[in-house]
Order: sequence, then C-alpha cells, then structure tokens
Amino acid sequence: MGDDSEWMKLPIDQKCEHKIWKARLNGYEEALKLFQRIEDEKSPEWGKYLGLVKKFVTDSNAVAQLKGLEAALVYIENAHVAGKTTGEVVSGVVGKVFNQPKARAKEFGSDICLMYIEIEKAEVVQDELIKGLDNKNPKIVVACIETLRKALCEFGSKIITLKPVVKVLPKLFESREKAVRDEAKLLAVEIYRWIRDALRAPLQNINSVQLKELEEEWVKLPTTAPKQTRFLRSQQDLKAKFEQQQAAGGDEADGDNDEEAEAVQVDPYELLEAVEILSKLPKDFYEKIEAKKWQERKEALEAVEALTKNPKLENGDYGDLVRALKKVIGKDANVMLVAMAAKCLAGLAAGLRKKFGTYAGLVVPTILEKFKEKKPQVVQALQEAIDAVFLTTTLQNISEDVLSVMDNKNPSIKQQASLFLARSFCHCTPSTLPKSVLKPFCAAFLKQVNDSAPEVRDAAFEALGTAMKVVGEKAVNPFLTDVDKLKLDKIKECADKVQLVGKKGGGGGGEKKEKPAAKAPPPAEAPAKSSGPSKKAPPAKAAGPPKKGKPASAPSAKSKKAPDTKEVVETELSLEVCEERAAAVLPASCMQLLDSGNWKERLASMEEFQRAVEQMDKSEMPCQALVRMLAKKPGWKETNFQVMQMKLHIVGLIAQKGLFSKTSALVVLDGLVDKVGDVKCGSNAKEALTAIGEACSLPWTAEQVVSMAFAQKNPKNQAETLNWLANAMKEFGFAGINVKAFINNVKTALGATNPAVRTSAIALLGVMYLYMGGPLRMFFEDEKPALLSQIDAEFEKMQGQSPPAPIRGAKKAGAEEEGDAAEEEEVDGGAGDIMDLLPRTDISDKITYDMVSKISDKNWKVRKEGLDEVAAIISEAKFIQASIGELPMALKGRLNDSNKLLVQQTLNILQQIATAMGPSLKQHVKNLGIPVITVLGDSKANVRAAAMTTLNAWVEQTGMKEWLEGEDLSEELKKENPFLRQELLGWLAEKLPTLRTVPADLMLCVPHLYTCLEDRSGDVRKKAQDALPTFMMHLSYEKMVKATGKLKPASKDQVVGMLEKARAVMPAKPAAPAKAAASKPASNAHAAKPASAPARNQSPSEDFSEPEPKPDTKKAKPAGPAAKKGVVSKKPPVKAGAKDEEDRSGPIFIFVPNGKEQRIKEERALKILKWNFMTPRDEYVEQLKTQMSTCLAKWLQDELFHFDFQRHVKAIGAMIEHMEVEYDAVIGCLDLVLKWFTLRFFDTNTSVLMKALEFLKLLFTMLSRKNYQLSDYEASSFIPYLILKVGESKDVVRKDVRAILTMLCKVYAASKVFPFLMEGTKSKNSKQRSECLEELGCLIENFGMNVCQPTPAKALKEIAVHIGDRDTTVRNAALNTVVAAYNTCGDQVFKLIGNLSEKEMSMLEERIKRSAKKTPVAPTKQERPQREQPTNPNSTFLRKPAQEEVPNKLNQARAQNAHLEQSAPSIPKEFQLDLDVFENNHTCASDIPDLVQHKLDEVLEPVMIPERKMRSVSPHFDDIHNSTASTINFVISQVASGDINTSIQALAQIDEVLRQADKAEAMSGHIDQFLIATFMQLRLIYNTHMADDRLDKKDIFKLYSCIIGNMLSLFSMESLAREASMGVLKDLMHGLITLMLDSRVEDIEDGQQLIRSVNLLVVRVLEKSDQTNILSALLVLLQDSLISTAGSPMFSELVMKCLWRMIRFLPQTINSINLDRILLDVHNFMKVFPKEKLKQLKSDVPHRTLKTLLHTLCRLTGAKVRLRQPESLKKQRFAFAESDPSMSVSQILDHMSMIENRNESELEAHLRRVVKHSANLSGLKSDKSTEKGALRSDDKVIKAKVSDILSEIFKKIGSKENTKEGLTELYEYKQKYSDADLEPFLRNTSQFFQSYVERGLRMIESEREGKGRIQTSTVIPQHSTDSFPPSSSTVPNGEDLNAAAYYERLKILRQRRGLENSTPEEDRPPLSSLRPSVASSTDMLHSKLSQLKESREHFQQEQSHSHSPTRSSSPASNLDDLKKRLERIKSNRQ
Repeated sequence: MGDDSEWMKLPIDQKCEHKIWKARLNGYEEALKLFQRIEDEKSPEWGKYLGLVKKFVTDSNAVAQLKGLEAALVYIENAHVAGKTTGEVVSGVVGKVFNQPKARAKEFGSDICLMYIEIEKAEVVQDELIKGLDNKNPKIVVACIETLRKALCEFGSKIITLKPVVKVLPKLFESREKAVRDEAKLLAVEIYRWIRDALRAPLQNINSVQLKELEEEWVKLPTTAPKQTRFLRSQQDLKAKFEQQQAAGGDEADGDNDEEAEAVQVDPYELLEAVEILSKLPKDFYEKIEAKKWQERKEALEAVEALTKNPKLENGDYGDLVRALKKVIGKDANVMLVAMAAKCLAGLAAGLRKKFGTYAGLVVPTILEKFKEKKPQVVQALQEAIDAVFLTTTLQNISEDVLSVMDNKNPSIKQQASLFLARSFCHCTPSTLPKSVLKPFCAAFLKQVNDSAPEVRDAAFEALGTAMKVVGEKAVNPFLTDVDKLKLDKIKECADKVQLVGKKGGGGGGEKKEKPAAKAPPPAEAPAKSSGPSKKAPPAKAAGPPKKGKPASAPSAKSKKAPDTKEVVETELSLEVCEERAAAVLPASCMQLLDSGNWKERLASMEEFQRAVEQMDKSEMPCQALVRMLAKKPGWKETNFQVMQMKLHIVGLIAQKGLFSKTSALVVLDGLVDKVGDVKCGSNAKEALTAIGEACSLPWTAEQVVSMAFAQKNPKNQAETLNWLANAMKEFGFAGINVKAFINNVKTALGATNPAVRTSAIALLGVMYLYMGGPLRMFFEDEKPALLSQIDAEFEKMQGQSPPAPIRGAKKAGAEEEGDAAEEEEVDGGAGDIMDLLPRTDISDKITYDMVSKISDKNWKVRKEGLDEVAAIISEAKFIQASIGELPMALKGRLNDSNKLLVQQTLNILQQIATAMGPSLKQHVKNLGIPVITVLGDSKANVRAAAMTTLNAWVEQTGMKEWLEGEDLSEELKKENPFLRQELLGWLAEKLPTLRTVPADLMLCVPHLYTCLEDRSGDVRKKAQDALPTFMMHLSYEKMVKATGKLKPASKDQVVGMLEKARAVMPAKPAAPAKAAASKPASNAHAAKPASAPARNQSPSEDFSEPEPKPDTKKAKPAGPAAKKGVVSKKPPVKAGAKDEEDRSGPIFIFVPNGKEQRIKEERALKILKWNFMTPRDEYVEQLKTQMSTCLAKWLQDELFHFDFQRHVKAIGAMIEHMEVEYDAVIGCLDLVLKWFTLRFFDTNTSVLMKALEFLKLLFTMLSRKNYQLSDYEASSFIPYLILKVGESKDVVRKDVRAILTMLCKVYAASKVFPFLMEGTKSKNSKQRSECLEELGCLIENFGMNVCQPTPAKALKEIAVHIGDRDTTVRNAALNTVVAAYNTCGDQVFKLIGNLSEKEMSMLEERIKRSAKKTPVAPTKQERPQREQPTNPNSTFLRKPAQEEVPNKLNQARAQNAHLEQSAPSIPKEFQLDLDVFENNHTCASDIPDLVQHKLDEVLEPVMIPERKMRSVSPHFDDIHNSTASTINFVISQVASGDINTSIQALAQIDEVLRQADKAEAMSGHIDQFLIATFMQLRLIYNTHMADDRLDKKDIFKLYSCIIGNMLSLFSMESLAREASMGVLKDLMHGLITLMLDSRVEDIEDGQQLIRSVNLLVVRVLEKSDQTNILSALLVLLQDSLISTAGSPMFSELVMKCLWRMIRFLPQTINSINLDRILLDVHNFMKVFPKEKLKQLKSDVPHRTLKTLLHTLCRLTGAKVRLRQPESLKKQRFAFAESDPSMSVSQILDHMSMIENRNESELEAHLRRVVKHSANLSGLKSDKSTEKGALRSDDKVIKAKVSDILSEIFKKIGSKENTKEGLTELYEYKQKYSDADLEPFLRNTSQFFQSYVERGLRMIESEREGKGRIQTSTVIPQHSTDSFPPSSSTVPNGEDLNAAAYYERLKILRQRRGLENSTPEEDRPPLSSLRPSVASSTDMLHSKLSQLKESREHFQQEQSHSHSPTRSSSPASNLDDLKKRLERIKSNRQ
C-alpha cells in the first residue's frame, strides 16, 4: 500500500511511464478522461503526451495495453499534434498489438491505424502496414492485410495508394498460411471493386485455381461504382454531401457517382512492372534489319515485335532501334514489313509512354508520308502507330510536321493527316488545344473542305467538328467566317457525333458545359466548374437566373456572326434601287436638293437628311441607300466645309443607329479617309470612322482605312489616320487586330519623308507596345539606329503602363459576359501569340546532307566548317521554323566532341537556335536539350558555363515542363559525375522555386538527390542540400520522407535530419500567373480602374482583399463575375478558390506565447543570424520566412514573400485592416513584421515603399496609443534601415520617414534613437547625412543635452566634424544642430565640440549670431510653443501635444493643489521641470528632460560677491565634493532607467555606499532625489515591466529585491531617513502599498517572500522617517485613496493600518511632531470629507481613524506646552496635561494658526467637542488656588533647574553640529524668561564666542522682526525646510514659493562657484508658502532635478575662478536685496 500511495500522488504523465503496471493502468485511465475533457485540439496539454503515445500501445502488460490503446485512440482523434506520432505508433501497433490474442486489442489497433489515415497520414500508415506484411508472424500479416482492406473499403482508392498493395498481392497468394491467402483473396476482391479490370494484368501469374476463385468472386460484385464512406479531416464538405445523399436515399447524385468512378479509375499501366528489352534484342538485329533478304529483315522485326508486346518497358536509349524501324517504314519496299515495323513502333510508344516523346518528332513525318500506301492493313498499322506516338507527346510538338503534309498532293496523305488530327483532338482539352495551335490547323482544314476529293473533305469536316466539340463553337467560329451555311451545318453535324475520350456521351448537353469544361484539363471536374459562374453571378445582380446566362452565350455568338456574314456578302445595290429606297424614308425636298448647285440649299438638304435619320427606326433604316445618296455628286468632293461637316456627321449617325454593313462601309471609307486630314472636317471624319469601327469591328475597319490612307500620297491623311488608329486601339482594345497587316504600313510610315507621319507611326507603335510588349520591337530591328532609338524612347515612355479598359466595341457582343469572354480569346490570340506573328523562315531545305556529313566528319576542321555554315544560315534567317531536318542529331553528336572549341561552338549555335525558333523549340528539348545537360559534366569550367548559358536560353523559350517530364533528367542526375551533379542541382534549385506545378516525374530524381547528399564531393553535397527545399515545395515533405524508405538505416537517419532542416526553410509556391486577369482591362466594358494600374496587377490573389464599393448593377456585371470568371478559367475548380477565401477569412496574425522571447534568446545565443546586413542576403530572407511561418496565416506569408510586388501591396493592405483587431498577435510578432518591412526598404518599387510607410505610420500611432515601448531587440532590427530611407531622393518618401521618426520617439527613448541617427551621419549619401543631422538637432532642441549619447562631448565632436563637409546641406544641418545645442547649454558648447578650424569656427559663430536674432537663447515657459516649432522645416522630434498626456500621480497631485496655484499670481516657474514629458516618457527616466534655462546675470548683478572663506582643507576640496555630488546624481538618475540591468547596476552602487557608515553621509542631500527615482522605477515596473510578457520575471524579481534592499539600508539610518520630505514619502508609500497589493507578484517565484520584505520596509519607513512628514503623507494618501473610485479598497485599508500604527506610537513621538502641519492636513481632509460624507462611505473605519487621531493628539498635547523646553520641564507639563485635559485643549487650539478661517473649520468644532467630553468624564474642577499653587510649584522646579537647562543650551551652541539649534533655543528661552541671567555662563568663554552668541541672537531677532509679527515657535529641525513656522506675511503664497525656489537656486550657484554658503539657517526668510500642504513630491522633484542638471553641467566643465569682492555686511540686507532682485525678475517676465 505504501507503494500505491506513492505513485497515486504522481501526475498523470509520470504514472503512464511508471514501472508498476497498476500505476500505468491508472495513468492510462486518467489520461483517457483527460483527453475526453480537453476541447481545444491545440491545447498545450496534448504536447506533454507526444513522446508517451507509443508506450500506450506497446505496454508489456496486456490489461494496461488495452486501456492504453483506448486512450491512444482518443488522443489521435482529438490532438492537433497527433500526426507527429504516426510512424512510431503504427509501427508499435503492427509489432506489439496485431500479435495479441485478444480480438479487442486488434480491433483497437486497426481503429488507430484508420484514425491516423483520417487525420491525413495515410501514406505513413500504409508504408508501415506494408512493412508488416514481411513479418514472420502470420497473425501480424493477417491483421495488416485486414487493416489495409478496411482502409480501402472506407476511404477508397483516392486515399489509399493501390500500386504498392497490388505489387505485394502475388506474394501473399503464395503464402503457406491459409489465413494469409484467404485474407489476401478478400483484399483482392476489395481492390477489384475500386479499379476493376486494371487488376487483372498484375495477377495473371498467380495460381490458376486462385485466379479462378477470384474471377468467381469478381463476377458477384455489384456493377455500381463504390463510394467513399469515411472521410479525411480536409474532406468535411464531401462528408456533409455524402450524409445528405444518404438521408435523401442516394438517388440524387447518380451523375456525380459516375464522375467519381471515372475520376478514381486506375491506369493498369501504373500497376505493372517495367521490362527491360534492349538487352534482349538479337545480337545481330542491326545487321539483319539492313539485310537484303526480306525474310531476314522479317525475322529481326518479329523478334522486336515479340519484345514490344510487353505492356510496360524499362526506360533506356531506344534511339538506334527507333531509327532502324523508321528506316523500314520509310524506305522498305515490302509493305508487310512496313506494317510490322509500324506495330513495333506502336508497341514501343505504348510501353514507354511519355519516355518515347523524345523520338516522336523523328518518326511522325515518316509515318505521315507513308500514308500514301493504299493497303488497309498497312494503313491500319500506321494509324495505330501514329496514334500511339501522339499519346507520348503533345500536339504542339508535332504540329509543324503535320501541317507540312496538309497541302500534300496525295489525297490519301491529306485524308489520313486530317483523320489523325480528328482522333488526336479527341484526347485534347481546351487547355491543350489552344488557339495558337488550332488556328493553323483550321486554316488547313478550310482548304481541304473545298478539296476535289470527297474523302479529304469528309476528313476535314470530321476534324473541324471534333475541334468544335473540344474547344466549343465560340472558339472555332472566328476561323469559319468565310464558310457557307451548308458546310457550317455539316461541321456541326460532325461535332454532334463526336465521342470525346473521357466523356460519357455527346449531345447538346455537352455543348452547354463546354465553357466550364474548358477551364481545366480533367473532364471529370466540369460540373464543379460549371457552377462557378452561377455562384459568382448573384452578387453582381445579373438580369436573369445565373444558370441561363451561360448557355445563352452560344446563340449570342451565332447571332453576332451570322448578321456580319450576311452583311459582308451583301450584294451591292444599284444607284436606282438606292434612290428608290432613300426616297421612301427621306423628304422629297431633301432628295431634290442633294445635288443642288447652291451650297445653302445643299446645307438645308443635309439638315433635313440628319433630322430624318435621327427619327428613323433601326430596322427601317436602309443604310446602304442612305450612304449612296450622301456619296452622290458632289459626294466626297464637296467644296463647302459646312456641308461636308454635316455629311460626315450623318455618316457617323447612320453607322451608330442602323444595321451598318461592311458593304455600306466600303461606300464611304474612301471619302472619309480623304477628309481625315482636313483641318475643318477631320474631327468629324474620325468620329465617323470610329462609328463604323463599332458597327463593323475595328480590325476590319482599321485594315481598310490604313491600306486606303497609304494608297494615297497625302502625308497629312496618313499621319491623321495613324493618330486615329492609335486612339481607336485604346478605345476598342486590341482584340482581333491583325498585327501583320499593320506592320508593313507602319514600316512605310517610318520611312516617310514627312516628319508628322513618322511621329504618328512611332506614337501608334507606343500604343501597340502597351498590348504586345517587348516582342513588337523584333519587327523593327532592321530599321536605322536613329529611328530605332526613337522607337525605343517611345516604348520606354510606355514602360510600366497598362492598357486602358476598352470603352467601345461591346455593342455586338449579344451578352456582356459572352463579349468579355470573346474579347479575352481575341486578346490571347492577338497579343498573347505575338511570337507566332513573326515571319519565320523554313531552313530545312538548306540543311543539306552534305552539311550534316561535314558536321559528322572525322576531321575537326571539316566539322568546324559545317558548324560555321549552320551558324551563318541561322544568322541570316533570324527567325526560323521548327523544322530543321537532320540538324538535331548532327548537333547532338558534336556536344560530346573531343575538341572543346567545337563543343562551345555547338552550344553557341544552340543558343542561336533558341532565340531564332522561339516557343516552337519545345519539340527539340528531348533530342537536343537534354544532351546540353550532359555537357554540364565537362571538366572545363568555361565549357560548363557555356552549357549553363545555353540551357537557360532554351528554358527561357520552352519553359521547364518539357525538361522535367520523363526520366531524362533523373538519368542525368544518376551519372556519378560531380561536375554534372553540382551544376544540375544548382540549376534546379534556381528554377524549381519559380514554378507553380511540376510533372510527377520529378519524383524520379529524388533517389539520386539522396545519393548526392552523401556524395564524396563537398560541392555536390552542398548543392544537394540547397536543392532539397525546392524539391520539397513541389513533392511535399511526406513523399520525400517516404522515398527514404529504400535507403540504408544509417543513410536514412542522416537524410531525414536534412529533410527536417529543409522543411523549415521550404519556399512557398508562387501564386498563379495573372494571365487571364491581365487581359481583362482590354475586355471590360468600362474603365473600372485608372489606366495607370498595370494589367498584370489584377491577379487571382485579389480576391482576398475587399473590392471597392460596388458601382451600379450594369457596371458591376462585367467587372464582377466576368473578371472573376477570367481568373477561374485558368485555375483549378472554383471550390479551391472558395476554400482560399474561407482560409483568408480568419485572423492573419497568430499569437505564439513567448515566441518573441525565444527568438531573442536564440539570437543572443547565435543560434540564428543576427539581423544586421548592408543588403539582405537570401539566408536572412529564408530565416525570416521560417520565423514568420508560425506567426502569420499561410496565405499572407505567401503574399509577403511573393516575387510580384503587387502582392506585397495587397498583403500590406490586409495587415492594415487586421492591425487594430489583432493587436496582441501583432505585438507578439512585431519584431518579425518590422524586419519584413526593412526588406521592403531595399526594394526599388515606390508603390510598395509608400504602402509600407503608410502601414508603419499607422502601426506606431497604435503603439503610442497603447503605450507600448519598443524593446532594444526590435529597435535595432528596424531603426537603422528606416534611417537609410531618410536619404531617399523622393520628397514624399522622406516626408513619411520623418513622420515615422516622430512617432518613434513616443515608443522608444529619444536617447536611444540618438546613436542610430549618429550612425546615419556616417553614410556616403549626403542627403541622408543632412537629414540625420537635422533630426539630431531637433532631438537636442526638444529633449535637451541629456539625449546626447554616449556623452554630449563625444556626440557634439562627431556632429561638428560635418561643419567642414563638402555638401552645403550637410554643413548647414551640422551648424543648425550645434546651434540647437548652444541654445540649450550656452557657451559650454564651444568646449564640447572640441577644436575646429578657423573657417569652421567663424561659420559657427556667424550662425549662432544669426540664430540669436531670430530666437532668444533663453525662452521662457510662455515661449515654449514657439520653441516647439523647430527652426528647421524638416524637424520631427516635437514634444507630445497636451491631449496625449497620460494622467499620472504627479498630475493628480497638481490637480489637488490647483487652489494654491490659482491664488498665486501668474509668474514664470523658472526652475520647474516639464513633468509632462518626464512622466509620459517614463521608460527612459535616466534621460531627464531639460529645464527651462535662464541667464542669471541680472540676479547676481547688484550683489557684491563676498570673498572666499578661508579654508584649512585642501584647495581641491570643492572639486572632490562637486565630483562626488555629480557622480551620485548621475547614478541616482539611472535608478529610474527603463532598462532593468542599468537600474540594477545603479542600485548596487548606491547600496554599496549606504552599507558603509563612513560613506553613507555622502547621500545626505540626495535622499529625496533617490526616493523619487525609486518610486518612479516602482511605477515603471508596475505599469510596464510586469505587463510585458517578453521580460523574464526573474529579472523583475531581482530589480524589486535591489530596490527593497536599498530602502531598508536607507531607513536603517535615522539621520538620512529624516531627510525624506512629505511629498516624496507620500509617493513612496503609495508605490510600496501598490506593490503589496499586486497579485502578479504572487505569480513570481518567491513572490510571498518579496511581499514580506515590503511589509518590513513599510514598518521601517513609519518608524525612522520624520514623524511629521510621514503622518502628513499618510493623511494625504488616505484622502487621495478615498477620492479615487478606481483604486482598490484594500489600498485605503492598508493606509489606515499605517495610520493606526502611527497613532499607537504617538506618545513616544509627540515631541517631534509639528502639530500645526498635522492639524492643517486634518483640516484639509475634513474639508474634502465632512462628517456627513465620511459617514456615507461603505466603511466607517476612516471616520473612526480620524476621530482616534484627534482624540490622541488632544490627550497628548499637554506634553507640548513648549516643544523645545528641557526634558524636565516636558515631564512636568505632561503630568499637568494628564491631570487637566482642558489645558490640552487650549494648547491644541493654539496650533491651528496655519488654517485660514479657522472659525469656519469643522476641525475646531470637533476639537472643542472632544475636550468638553473629556472634561466631563474626568470630573476634575480645579480652583484657582490649586492652579496657582501648581504653577508656583512649577516655577520653583524651573528655577531649581535653570542652571542645568542653560548649561545644556550652551553645550549645543559650542558644538559644531548643533550650534544653530542652541542659538534658537537660547533666543526662545530669553523671550520667555526675560530676567534670566546669562552672565555666569558667558563669563569663562572667549571674546570671540561671546560676540558670536550676541551676533547670532541679533540675527534671529532681526529676522523675526522683519516679518512684522513675532511668534513663539518650536525649534526648527536643521534638515527640514518644511518646519519653518507659519507666518501671516502679506506676500502671496505663489510669490513666496518662487522666492524660495530662487533662494535655493542662488544657494546652489554660490556653492558651485566656491562662495561662502555657511550663513546660519536662521537667515532664510520664514516663508509661509513652504508649509507642508503640498500633497506630492512635485516641487521637490523640480528642485532636485534642477540640482542634478546643474551638477552634471559642472561635472563636465572646469572649475571657473571668480572675483573676490567684499562680503555683504548684514544678512538682513542680503535678504532685502534678494527680494528686490526677485521682484525685478518677476516684473521683467510678465
């Protein structure tokens, strides 16, 4: 039981690992309950059990294991991190659970495996189960098979990869265990359910009996396709759909089922093992195939045919075999052998599939030529061969070969070519049959439909019909404009009959889905896509139901094309018919006057004509007749411009309003072109041309107009025609423009002699460049250099602009959607296929046999000649076609030439070919491109470099897809050549990140990549590691880990570790290219966006940002759904897009607890790169990307690191939207966000930079508002890079940067910003230097010299260096900065800046003089608003405006004492600290703000400075003293530092002083200053540090400990403790009590100990402080706490506890208390809280506390008859007070003199009641005789003790420390006992002492008489100015306060200058304003900090020597002089 009780106490996770099985069982049970309770799948609790789950399932105890399995299942189902345990847990299940006898355990094990599959870990589970099939224990094998079967049954073949399972099936059927065979049989049946007959081939070789049994089982299976019944977590939408169907009975989704079945069809080819046949070829095959006897050739072919019947062939070099078969097909006379060779080719193509693509271009032309054979068996064999070959390549690759035979003379060849294309089209999709490929084929078919041979025509119709079926009628119709209706119907009929591969059936339904199906290759996804437009339509509020909108597009296309066709072929009407039709619609007078000789009549006729046209209906308007009438004599030769203008206007009206045909257009175009250059009529002519362009399409109109214009000789017309065309292109868009037709005319215009024509032509080219881009220049490369430079200049102007959205041309579109789509197609065909427009030369006839022979010659010189010839041919042709004959094979041979010069020459030729051939180069990648990769293995670096250049040139033209398809790349990587491997891997690492998708064949490279990771060459290993992340981004981490399964264990561990590292730096895939969206501006019907926005910017990613406010419904339609549809058309299903939108709806910033702290630790430990660079290298970017992956949404990270700058702009926009809402998460990753923006500072794109600066301004505004303070880690990663941009050339950028710097000082200490700016002044950029200097000046101006770091001297020296800079702006900025320093600290600047050259010093002095004229050196408080506007316009560092001030304790204190300030006159507070700045910038308390500076000359002017007092001490005493004081001041200033370490160091230094008794006295005079810094640090900890999760709580605890330790040391020394003033003690107590109540402290380790220490400190403060001050402080603090409603009630209770403690000790402390001050504080308290208000409080304790205090004071006041009487008299008085309370009353009422209007005070009434009550209780009624007797006895006692009293007084006078106190007591004693005889005590003293006593008494007398009223008073403690007696002086309070401040200031100055300062304390004026009613430490703070500033200044400069005038004779006269000077200063200031 002892053991049980021991483990029962353990936590759950420890129980689960316990050695006792019962403990583990209990742990599993509790863990199960815990797992069921946790609701959050991302709870940190799950992480504790990551390493334990495997132990759950592999427990050695069967009972515990069962419970562990149950717990593990719940864990896997609910934990977010469960996926990490998949491999080890499933391995444990297979090895330790499946062999268990208990069925329940196996069931749990199987469920665990299935649950892992459900959480997306199917591959790992499947791998482990398949490994389990090799286990020797048959139980395990059976369980693994059963689990695989269940997984397949529930999840389906999409989730479970069948290929590896099918591969092991035959082995399972051979097992000796019947249970294994039976289970394998069930598995085979289940697999058959999913893939049907694809399973037959792999199982053909199993036992025949077993196969027969399987066949029987297969027959029994239902024919319906199986359904997935269990779904992955990512398939919840499918799950919901499935459940819905189940609920509805399953009848709804038959169509979907069919599709699903089709989608999961498995290709049997994938399940087969490849067979290697090359080695099995007969050894004499190549001899026999060349034999003369056909039998021998037949034998050879039969051998090959037998081998090619293998369904899957191993890859290899089949080049020789293919060439041999090609030769047989092309040249063998025996047709039977031709057929056999064709069958062999078909077998090779079918067995190799895509790997055969390399040889496709070699055999296709030969097969096509052989179609001339008539024999059906040969034709059939050739058809099978070419069909099989087509499946291994693409139509684009063989298009040139097919097109070359389309116009062959042999009809059979034409027919078979067309039929081949028809069959090929069936395998195509709209994406694999683009317009660029289809267009030339359609042109060839259109020729064939008119062929004389009917079989050729039929084949052409079939091919056209198939194409129409595949890509849709709308895409084909543009090519069929000249086809008559009969032939068009025939084509459509053929289209209806076509059965596409992968489609269930043809028919009309298919047509309606053509457009959606066209969006992506997989046909099965068509229904999903068809729903795309319908989903998008409702938001745009389309006119009709969305589903009807799409089918309507087909008829609309017809209606658009049909009228055009009729109008184009419209017969030309005769003049008579036209007159007849015109007469029917025009007024008779109009017809008669058309050809009148009088121009006015003709004008009138035109006006009638216009009115008639305007009133005509569109359908009734005879357009041709009307324009014929206009052309009637005088027609276009009209001489009167008014008539002509009217005529042209009417033409435009007719074109706009009527059904205007091309026939009608031809009537008027010639006349319009003739007038287009006319000054008066030109504009009307252009408007008419535009209207015709809208009616008849711009492409046709433009072609006609340009050809007519250039047929004329008039240059004006030519120039204006080109201008019109340029404008029309912008208005209509570029859709359908025939570029080739314009190029020749433009070239003619460029060669014109008239400059206006040339200028217009260049302007037109500029517009065309907007749409076509760079390729347009290729047409003009032959032009003269001068002209070419003009064209380039025009193109440069257009660079970066986007084409404007078209505003015309959509009229005939039928439906707007259809119009958009049609125009998109047109743009793709026009601008998109610009490379196809280039005139290319066919050089195949120039590649002769002789040339090829030369290239292959044995003599290298001959080979070189051959290569030279090839290079010359290509250079001459410039642009070539894809057909280059036998050249590829010849060049391929030269790539491995032994002569390296020829290899390089060959590579250069291949570069030429790449540029010349363009995109058609793709078909040569396999036979010419791959061999270039081989050259990368050359040992010579220059050859490798040339090969890499060639490779990149090819990839630029072909793209990467062709290179990655097939096994060629993996074969190259397989070669053990270190040069080849490192170059190839480096190339792949560069190219792969730029690809969105890659072919699956890339996976073939992975095993070789792993081999490279362990290569002997370090370079190869390095390149392989660099390539790992790029492979992973496409193949996924899981697949790559899976691929390590075949590695050796040692290698696997190493590779998996590298994969883990690569996973962390894996780049994101680039987003989809904005191809579709780029064309949208040209197709939208309105200009939705300004023209300046680049077209490419409209990428699919824009759906994450909210659209602009919707325009009206009509405009929204094309801009909304149409634009979206364009985007979707290039992407996978709409569902994916919807998913993206859902993903983007959540938060974008993710809060990671302690993430920032972890990053800081890692950077300090050098585990990661420190963010410090000149320009960002890739490793910094990758590191940041990795760090941000956990803090940002995935899509946002992809956008932030996208290569397209526009994505950055949108990402920043999204961040701006979420910034406020997700504040905490933003703060959590603030360092990363700032780092990312530093990267943007290195971008050149202004739009990104401006957006970034906009974000930063908003960010820092928010941080300032939230009072967040940047850490040094964040600041150092950001500020240096921000300062780089302050030197930006653009004003708008600099302005924003300066604004950010302004805000920066609100969230980061100005003194810390200073060093960064100093570093910025070292830049080479003069603008940056000047800006940084200006900012430094503003810092000094606004924050004072304390901001200069490390010291003002060092900083100013560095700044002064720039006065000699070469740049004027830098010099001026440096001078301004030094002037700012001069304005702050005066002439001291000249010492600080060091030595300057004479020239520089003169410049500085001149600038200082000028600045003195503009602004006074010492501005007053009233002048501060002007001072806050810096002299420099670029200045940024201003003080915070008043509205941003944060209320704080000092502000509250000032508010409470507002009545005092109001009563004082408005005078400047000369030495007051700007507390607003100081308090609000509390994080950098060491940077003490500047005081207002004043020249004190006039204060000292009339004073005769007394000579120095002679000292016996060392002459260096002053220096030592000043140095010590300054050091202490500096250390104290650092106590309040925002940096914890700085503060701790300062406290440690002070503690060292306090602990040593001989040094502790040095702190005297600094106590208040030290306490102020301390409570400010306490406030900083409470408000900032404790709230900052990033700070280590141990550091905070250490800081608290240091503070409390120092305080305890300080308050152990009563002499120092009593120096603390009331206001400071109040704030200190506030801070300590707040700390005691801070619940957060308890959370810190040892927090309770800390609170106990604070408790002890509070007691020490109460005991050791000046009792008057502490009691007064507690009263004021209680008052504040009761007023404040926000405070904790506990606070008031603790304050009252302190007061009760003070009351308890009053009997001991009453003699040291100044009752006047205490009663004044009580009075003030009762004014705020009258008796009634006190009683209304929730607690009555405050009321009782106050009553107790007053009662105790009243009772004890008897002891204070005369506060400073000898001890014996005090005792007597105390006795009398105890016996007679009435005596106490009279005395306590005497102490209310500081209270104004005491008669109205509630306090006096209360005291009187207390006394009366006490008197009644005592019942003592003393008669006069008794009283007199008592007094007489008292007098006797006094006389008896006189001698002792006076002796004690004279001892004090004689002592150095107490001399002033003794003189004061002596004076008071004489006042009370005027008959006292002092002679006996003075008789034995020296004459000097006697005169000293007399002089002292006179000074006290004159001082007290000077106030007009002499009061008896208490002795004043030397250390406390607060204890001066009250006075009824007539001087106002405010004046006295300032006079006191001046007096203190003067005293400090005297002390600093070494003058006598030992005037007795009594010389000070008794200032009533210094009474202790001040409720905070504000004034003390002012005084101490002014002292601090003075001491610092003095510390940094030499001791100056003063004159020695005579000393003033009288203290009283000194005082009077001082008052006069103060009055004069005040009058001057007002």
